[in-house]
Parts: sequence; C-alpha cells; structure tokens
Amino acid sequence: MNILLVYPQFPDTFWSFKHALKFVHKKASSPPLGLLTVAAMLPSTWEKRLVDMNVSQLQEKDLAWADMLMISAMTVQRESTQSLISRARALGKIIVAGGPLFTMEPDAFPEVDHLILNEAEITLPQFLSDLGRGDPQRVYKTDAFADITTTPVPLWELADINKYESLSLQFTRGCPFNCDFCNVTSLLGHHMRLKTTQQLIAELDKIYSLGWRRGIFIVDDNFIGNKRTLKQEVLPAMIEWRKGKKGCRFVTEASVNLSDDDELIEMMVKAGFTQVFVGIETPDDLALAECSKSQNRNRDLVSSVKKLQQMGLQVMGGFIVGFDSDDESIFDRMIAFIQESGIVTAMVGLLQAPVGTQLYQRMLREGRISDHYSGDNVDGETNIIPKMDMERLKQGYRKILDSIYSSKGFYERVRTFLKNYTPSPTAVTLQWQEIAALLSSIVEIGIKSDERRDYWKLFFWTLFKHPKKFPLAITFSIYGYHFRKVNELHVS
Repeated sequence: MNILLVYPQFPDTFWSFKHALKFVHKKASSPPLGLLTVAAMLPSTWEKRLVDMNVSQLQEKDLAWADMLMISAMTVQRESTQSLISRARALGKIIVAGGPLFTMEPDAFPEVDHLILNEAEITLPQFLSDLGRGDPQRVYKTDAFADITTTPVPLWELADINKYESLSLQFTRGCPFNCDFCNVTSLLGHHMRLKTTQQLIAELDKIYSLGWRRGIFIVDDNFIGNKRTLKQEVLPAMIEWRKGKKGCRFVTEASVNLSDDDELIEMMVKAGFTQVFVGIETPDDLALAECSKSQNRNRDLVSSVKKLQQMGLQVMGGFIVGFDSDDESIFDRMIAFIQESGIVTAMVGLLQAPVGTQLYQRMLREGRISDHYSGDNVDGETNIIPKMDMERLKQGYRKILDSIYSSKGFYERVRTFLKNYTPSPTAVTLQWQEIAALLSSIVEIGIKSDERRDYWKLFFWTLFKHPKKFPLAITFSIYGYHFRKVNELHVS
C-alpha cells in the first residue's frame, strides 16, 4: 500500500518565522514530528512518502501515487487542511486524519474517511487491525493515555531535513499544572509520562547520524515536570552524549519555577540548552489567580526571568490579555513588563478558549463563546466575549504589539537582554547559514528597511561592547524583522 503523509501549510504567524527563515535559507522551522512518528508505526512493507506543504508543493503525481492519505494538523492549519481534504476527496482518495485539530473538532470534517483521534500509540493499532480485516471504522478515540516508552524513533528518512531550521523530539507528555486556558492537560493529561533515557539518547543518536548539527527543539509542554528524573538520569546522559560532538543546541518549554532550582538550570545549560519558552501570561496577580496559574503567583516574575538569562538561558515568553480581571491599565503594564524583563521573543495574544479546556466550559456555561477558535496566537481574535469592551480590548492589544514590535521598543529590549545575558559555551555556533544571515541582514535590514538606524546602532554597540554576543544581536535583528512583518499583517 502507498501511504502519502501530508502536513498542511501554516499561515504567516508569529511562530512560523517565515520572514526570518529566508535569511538562513530554510523553508520551515521544523518537520512534522507527529507524522514522522506515525510513519514509524506503520507496517514496514508499506511504501511511505512525506509531503510537508510548508517546504514543498503537493503535486498531482503525489496524489496519483497514493492509495491513502494520512493528514495531521493543528488548529491554526485549519484552512489549508480543509483545502487539502477537498482536493483529495475530488480524486477519490481514502483520507485518514489525526492530531490536535481533528481530536478537538472531529465533527468539522465529515469528508474524512477515518479519524484516528487522541494518541496514535493507542488508536492507530486499532485502525490498522480493523483495516487488515477489511472492516475499518470511521472514528477511533480513547480516554486512556499511551505508554510512550513504546513510541518508536521517528522515520526521519522521509523528510528533507536540510529544508528546516531545527529538528525536534518529544521526551514527555502531560503537565502537572492546571492553567484553565491550556488544552495540554485536556489532550494529554496531568500525569507526566516519560520516555526512557535510552529512548531519548537513541533519538539524539539518530538525528546526529543524519549529519544534523543545528538546533533541536524538545517539544515537551513542560520539560521540567519531573525534576528528579531529569537530575538523576536524563540530564547526566545528555551531558555525556554531548562529549566530542558539535552543534545541536537544545530548546524546550518549561514552567517559571525552573528559576527556583539553580542545580537544574546549571545541568540544563551544561547539557546544551540555550533557550526556554515560559508561559508568563500576565504581570497581574488577580489574572493569574483567575486562570489558576499558581506556579507564577507570589514571585517577582521579572527577577525570575533575569535569573534564567544570567545563568545562560534565553527566555521566550508567552503573554495574554483579556482576562476578566483586566482593566485598561493592563496594556501599559504589559509593555513595561516585557521591556524590563528583556524577553526578546515575546508572544502576546488575546485570551482564547480552546475546545475541551476548563475555560471553554466556563465560558460556554456563561454564554460567552462566539465564533471559532483560530489557533493563531497574535491575530487579535478571540472566541470569548470579554468583560472589557471588545473594541477597547482590541485597541489596547494593538497598542501592546505596536510598542513591543516597533523598531525602537524591540531594539531597546534586545540591548536590555544582551546586557543581562551570560551565554554558555554552546550558546552560539557559527555555520555557513549564520554568515549568510549576517550578509542578508545588512542588505535587507541595514540598507533597505526603515529600521536601519536602530539596526546599525545595535550592530556597532554589540560589536564593541559585547563582541561574543554579536551573533545573537544579528539573530534578534532578524527575529524583529519577522515580528514586524507579522504585526503589519493584522493592522486594520
């Protein structure tokens, strides 16, 4: 059987980094890890091909070759997914679909032949068994959570890895916290499930054997959810794995209480971690209480961020406005917090309620759910009817974005970060892509763009004041270029 695994296209969003990727001659941030893992679960006798529509076009010959299409998608990919399904249906192809979009909205896709929902380690074998008997059902779902120690190494051979900026792996699923707007726990549960350390090292060995030397994103929703295992087993093994190897810096997601554990931070930096995404959400304690973000309360969040930076971890931050407790002062307070913290990669969105979350259920009971959930973090849309006047909320939100993504605000924040940041020896590795990015940035930002004055000020300030951090200054200049392009898309 010929299986075509297809990953729909992302729109131009904050996390797509579309406008930044061209500087390093890459097509997309990372390959579809879920589809590549599913591919490794399929019978070895089946022929398999991957088409990631973010790096290549789906050709008619690809569809003609396929006996069956397997599609995975996130909510933000909905538009491309619907177009893909219509195209495949017109050709009479069997369509099998799974992933977060379909698990959250199964009724929205009546044209899909078979829905493999929840975790594939459980539902995919059921489908394959029924398919082998000639009696496949339309929907496969489960309330159980998978034993991920059985999850295979992704079938990386299907992807053209040279088209991507980073590769990825998953070590854990689940999160011990209870943030009411987050769908991680509704999809994956509160109990932290871990692969074995041997699995993690096997995946790293596979990636390294392919010649990969750039970034590796550990996509766990909270990598530090089981600190004991990290300290005793995982990080010592990763530190040992790094010996004699080049490149391969790690990025992950973690809760802000990482800043409370110096030993853990030091081990992560030694293991090669250079960046961590943290859900800061808001500087307002009432809003943190409202959304059950207990791990962020009763602490100086700016100090927590700066400590992580000083110890060698760049902090990317997620922020939200539109909580019921928010008043009109939140907009200026949010700007001030982001600027003071030096969080260069600051994603700010309006509060949204994904299907299945506690917030969604509460808003549904209160009659405050409207429209559909876009899944785009910075499009200025929400499926919630807020307590604040909607027009005022959107104006205040626009004020935040226009301020933090402006050339002046952004470059000031970069300098704040660079002054505070202590890079580890693995934080910067120069490859030909970085040299190309420098040259392209000089032309595209330093000559052609309206921000060229701020670019050159940062360029020479870093070169003379913090020369070891100069590559980061150029990288962040390119990030800022992307953020401004995305922001301009949503200006009404």
